[in-house]
Amino acid sequence: MIQRLQTLWFLLAAACAFAGFKFSFYSGTNAKGLSPYELMGTENILLLLTTLAVGGLALVAIFLFKNRSLQFQLSLLGILLEALLIFLYYREVQNFKAGTYSLTAILHPLIIFSFFMAAKGIRKDSKIIKESDRLR
Repeated sequence: MIQRLQTLWFLLAAACAFAGFKFSFYSGTNAKGLSPYELMGTENILLLLTTLAVGGLALVAIFLFKNRSLQFQLSLLGILLEALLIFLYYREVQNFKAGTYSLTAILHPLIIFSFFMAAKGIRKDSKIIKESDRLR
């Protein structure tokens, strides 16, 4: 399990997703005039649940190493959920009067990259298994 490279990619995706609870995505003056205000994964219930789903999905996918097709599908679902999460963050940023993106906002594209690299590793493993079965 740990010797497979996609396990490390899933761990990176989960760590970055759960870091969204601690680090801000955007900081500035919100619509209520509160300054400085930081937008994090705990801002509202939709952001919280989507962040939990992305992180939990990455952790669950690690332990499905014997079922590569399901693990591949979960990595694609993780990419879609993270794209939804980025959209939700963007929608929340529109409520701010002024501000800037935090440096830790780079974690979210890193999650998409991690899921993509994990999916690539899973496909590579499946291809190797099919070729070894063909040679028998």
